[in-house]
Amino acid sequence: MKIAVIGCTHAGTAAVVNAAKLYPEAEITVYERNDNISFLSCGIALYVGGVVKDPDGLFYSSPQQLADLGVTTHMRHEVMSVDTHAKTLQIRNLASGEVFHDSFDKLIVTTGSWPIIPKLDGMDLGNILLCKNYDHSNTIIEKAQHAHHITVVGAGYIGVELVEAFQQSGKQVTLIDSEDRILNRYLDAEFSSQIEEFFRSKGIELALGQTVQSFDGQDGMVSKVITSKGEIQTDLVILCIGFRPNTELLRGQVDMLPNGAIIVDSYMQTSQKDVFAAGDSCAVRYNPTGKAAYIPLATNAVRMGMLVARNLMGNTTKYLGTQGTSGLKIYELNLASTGLTEGASADENLNVDTVTIQEAYRPEFMPTAETVTLKVVFDKESRRLLGAQIMSKVDLTQAMNTLSVCIQNNMTVDELAFVDFFFQPHYNKPWNFLNSAAIAALPEIKTQQLQHS
Repeated sequence: MKIAVIGCTHAGTAAVVNAAKLYPEAEITVYERNDNISFLSCGIALYVGGVVKDPDGLFYSSPQQLADLGVTTHMRHEVMSVDTHAKTLQIRNLASGEVFHDSFDKLIVTTGSWPIIPKLDGMDLGNILLCKNYDHSNTIIEKAQHAHHITVVGAGYIGVELVEAFQQSGKQVTLIDSEDRILNRYLDAEFSSQIEEFFRSKGIELALGQTVQSFDGQDGMVSKVITSKGEIQTDLVILCIGFRPNTELLRGQVDMLPNGAIIVDSYMQTSQKDVFAAGDSCAVRYNPTGKAAYIPLATNAVRMGMLVARNLMGNTTKYLGTQGTSGLKIYELNLASTGLTEGASADENLNVDTVTIQEAYRPEFMPTAETVTLKVVFDKESRRLLGAQIMSKVDLTQAMNTLSVCIQNNMTVDELAFVDFFFQPHYNKPWNFLNSAAIAALPEIKTQQLQHS
């Protein structure tokens, strides 16, 4: 059996490693256009900020490790075209320019995503950088050394983490976003506003509710960002606008979402037989809504990659879907979210209710008892849990993993009120704060109705 794999970051590495172990007789060939594999892009801000000193730790596999499993890895090789019916590939060696063909019995497409690059005047100026892979991170580190004022465009996770890293490195920093709030896709206003306050207290300029219209420069280098509300002087621009699936190779050959994300079934197979896909190139089933959605996260990618390997020869292990659970540490604040925010629920036209609590996470008689803020979102009629957000100075983010399981299993907020959690004063109260939030959401019991029933 010939297995061809296009792309080898999170999903690709997981698929290859597991396929090599499950099918030792298979001929597995990987085509990767970069000169490295398995880079943890979620660690870029830590690397840029100097928290991670040795970038080798951001790679969890290598061509040699794959070779030890019997896998042939062609680095700096770009797949130019795919014929899913004939089961053939056309490949170009980026080093030599040689073009050749290969065939496959099973194809694994893990081509990932690529940053959204706006078409604006001045985009060809120097010092306007992307933030996605290892080469990008090294370029950012090199250019930032000589920059005084750095502008980050895009207030998602990557943008926000970079802003913190640059500020802590002594840079003047501006964060631009077209939305009125940072992290609006992940957090509701009562959470994001506190991060904004932290940023402003550190001297970070927040240019929110405005879009970038063009760039001006001097001597071929960017010097000014022109937005819908004014001009920002700068020495360096990092674009963190978002990502789109890198799937042109299969356009017109398999079913996709309008943005190009490949639609796969519960066993990671595309609409074309023997063609599988995983990771940032794919749509996922988003359990809070039950719809296919584009949620490019490393956690989704590695799970899907493993499932591809397990299902190559037949439907064996079903995908459970995702809640889009994620976490973030900004200065002293530990934050995490899972599922839908209240704002996202409104965008989905869902009829939801919410409950928010602020309380000490453990007994006040302990030497310290930091406050935790927890918000839970649930369907107003069915009472089914749909999402949650948490914030505290002590790390309580694992609670979102717990609620992720609850959402995945269609639990109600009423059931959460009485879930069994341990009690130990070092860690929590007799009523865990997850219980407390759900208890606060319990409907009132109308005694008059009970008396007449």
